[in-house]
Amino acid sequence: MNPEDEPVAYDLSLSNIGKVYDNGTPAVIDFNLDVDKGEFIAFLGPSGCGKTTTLRMIAGFESITSGDLMIRGKRINDMLPEHRPTSMIFQNYALFPHMTVRQNVMFGLEVKGLPKAEADRKVDRILDKLGLTEVAGIRTTRLSGGQRQRIALARSLVVEPDILLLDEPLGALDANLRKSIQNELKLLQRDLGITFVFVTHAQSEALALSDRIVVMNAGRVEQISPPRELYTRPQSIFVARFIGANTLIAGTVRSGGSEDVMVDTAFGPLAAHAPAGGTSAGAQASIVLPAESMHVLPGTMAEAEVRAQHGSNVIACTINRLQLVGHILQIALTLPNGEAVSLEGHADKYRDTLTAGSTAFVAWNPSDATLILQ
Repeated sequence: MNPEDEPVAYDLSLSNIGKVYDNGTPAVIDFNLDVDKGEFIAFLGPSGCGKTTTLRMIAGFESITSGDLMIRGKRINDMLPEHRPTSMIFQNYALFPHMTVRQNVMFGLEVKGLPKAEADRKVDRILDKLGLTEVAGIRTTRLSGGQRQRIALARSLVVEPDILLLDEPLGALDANLRKSIQNELKLLQRDLGITFVFVTHAQSEALALSDRIVVMNAGRVEQISPPRELYTRPQSIFVARFIGANTLIAGTVRSGGSEDVMVDTAFGPLAAHAPAGGTSAGAQASIVLPAESMHVLPGTMAEAEVRAQHGSNVIACTINRLQLVGHILQIALTLPNGEAVSLEGHADKYRDTLTAGSTAFVAWNPSDATLILQ
């Protein structure tokens, strides 16, 4: 086979990418990621974690201090932004206010010197796909936030990039419009088959839209996982505290293993799912309990009966508050060490069984709890 005919493994590959500012401050440290064609990848993390800096390095707007950045097998570390097979949508959309919708979408094709007839066909097609044909002759300043977001998408997609980069493009939209555009964005990405790399600080967006999520903290990658795995099997204390609503219980591993292991805690021995690679006796660890995995049983039940149903994973608690919101019951608990725990359940599950101010038990299945070594 001719080497030029060999399939390229990844659309995007970042190998040991690092960014250090001129004053010596590290912004991104040893970032590694391989992205398949057509994947939707989200960079998620708190402000200042390095997610936008990483996106800008991919786009060419930030220089790379160390490592290799590859797109479809070609190293592009020093390639100018306009020569890269990428397109970027900014949070403020960066539309030209003096131009019409059509002129905005046409701009990138004119820069590339595409013949007018071909450019017109491409613009017509993308305007139709995104429902912008009827407003093509209107200036962007007269349109709504949702329409401007679609214009930014159209302008980026019409140049047919290998990779579309999105820097919090939904941040300026209200909640209802944001949800609507989320749905459209995912459907569009699947339809086009283009690789999307999406920066957001909103967990709900990352969990709803992406095939995999890269969680960053202080310039480093904490975890790269599909949304459900990230939510149910966090691999670090940071991820456990950052994603979802988890309760963490510290302890010492009593007996090692690669499946469910027993941990000695302030509440007695408790079981949890071992981390990948297993663990050994004596290791310091934390049990991570997702709110969704916990069950609340009334204190009127005998503790022996509760333990017969749930084994050792039972902790006595106090119910502080019960609040019914539609068909969901919000429950606020306090554990014996004073830690507050909040969880929700369907109202029918707890109807007439729990009372605010009373004692109760919180219990869970060992396989639903994740052990994180410290």
